[in-house]
Parts: sequence; structure tokens; C-alpha cells
Amino acid sequence: MRRIQPFWFTAGGIVLMVIMVFPLYWTLKSALETNEQIFATPPAFFPESPTLEAFKEALAVQGPNILTSIIIACGTVILSIIISAPAGYALAKFKFRFTRPLLFGVLMTQMVPSVILANALFVIFHKINLTNNYFGIILADCSLSIPFNILVLRTFMAKIPTEIMEAAAVDGASDWKIFFRIIIPVSKSALITVGLFSFLFAWGDFLFALTIMTDSAIQPVTVSIYTFMGVYTSEWNNVMATAVLASIPASILLMFAQRYIAAGMTNGAVKG
Repeated sequence: MRRIQPFWFTAGGIVLMVIMVFPLYWTLKSALETNEQIFATPPAFFPESPTLEAFKEALAVQGPNILTSIIIACGTVILSIIISAPAGYALAKFKFRFTRPLLFGVLMTQMVPSVILANALFVIFHKINLTNNYFGIILADCSLSIPFNILVLRTFMAKIPTEIMEAAAVDGASDWKIFFRIIIPVSKSALITVGLFSFLFAWGDFLFALTIMTDSAIQPVTVSIYTFMGVYTSEWNNVMATAVLASIPASILLMFAQRYIAAGMTNGAVKG
């Protein structure tokens, strides 16, 4: 019986993987075909005569928008880590009178629907001229990533033994020196994890980008795909090629950072 159970677990995992991966495969297959081949009856499981014409068309149209999304996502990662790392460290290692209310407030921000935040941020950003610029959309995306980052980093940094900090303090290190010289290096996996999630939050954002960017001068790829589908509804190979191109940066980042995610989410950095 013990030998049979792993087989069924493996078989079930393979079935679930196929179900999840199949839409991605079909998107890639359709991007390599013409419209006539996509709507052929019955549809071919493999592209009969693959072509890159749809990718050329999509890259020519969407290239600047993909670059815009990369700039926004990287800016969100940098700003959110600059704010959330010291905040997580302070909430983990320093005792404040209002620590629990602060943590509760951070948690509550995760429960507020994005559409409410988007409307409120648009009103504020419009008054201070932060609509239709990179900094405005980066700030909007940080409103989603920073609370999540603080909760993850606070949990991770709380597991770092206090004795390490006390030893550094005895040697004359200030709080900021302890933070930069000890806490940051030890928390590398957690920082990579929250940085990855910040990138994915910003990369996949549609609501904030659609609300705050009221013209097409700066247009992330999520909004441009929406516009692209409206213009090219009869050319689904171009739409599929755009979807494939939009998934490449996030996929590459996930491939390189996946080994840090489990450690950053679940484990402490040092065991005492």
C-alpha cells in the first residue's frame, strides 16, 4: 500500500500539471500559426508549418510597452524593498507600544479591494500631477506590494537570533549598521522572494495602469494587450504572440529565483 500511494500522488500531480500547462502550450502553438490554421476544423495539435510572423508583428507593436512594464516593475521592486525592509526589521526586532495595531493595519490594507484603492489614488494623483508618469504608477503598485512585503519580511527577520544583534551592538555597531551589515545579508532569500512578488504584482497590474494612465504616452503591456485585442480581434495569432512575449520576462525571473522562494516564505535565516 505504501508503494501504491506515491504512484497515485505522482500520477495526480502529472494530470494537474498537464491541465495547467495546456493553455500555455495552446497559446504558443496559436502564436506560431496563421489565422486560417488556428480556426481549421479539426484543429491540429501541433503547428503544421510554424511561422514567426505573428511574433514580428507583436514585437513591433508591443516592444515599447514591454519595456515600459519592465521599468515600472523594476521601479516597484526597488521602492517597495527600500520601504518594506526597514519596516519589517523594526516590527520584528523593536518593541513599540502600537506594534500590534500597526500589524493589524498592514494586514487590513491587504483586504481592501484594488478597485477602491485605484479610485482613491486617481483622485489624489490627479491633484498632485502624478497621473500619466512612471513614478505615479510605481507608487500605485507599491500600495499592493509593500504591505505584503512587510508581513513576509517581518516574519522572516523575527527568526534571526537576537544574540547576533546584541553581539554586534557590543562591538559598537549602530542600529543601521546592524541592519545593513547583518540583517540584509542574512535575509537575502526573503528579500529575493518579496522582490519577485513585487515584480509580479507590478508586471500583472491592469487596474491601476488603466485608471492612472489616462493617455497612451506611457502604456504597460497589460493595458496594451487589452487595446491590441480591440484592434486585432480578427488576428488571433498576433494576440497570442503578444501574450507569449508578455509572459517571457516574468517566466525568466521565476526560473532563476524559484529556489529562493520556499526559503524566503517558510524558513528562518539562522537556527539558534
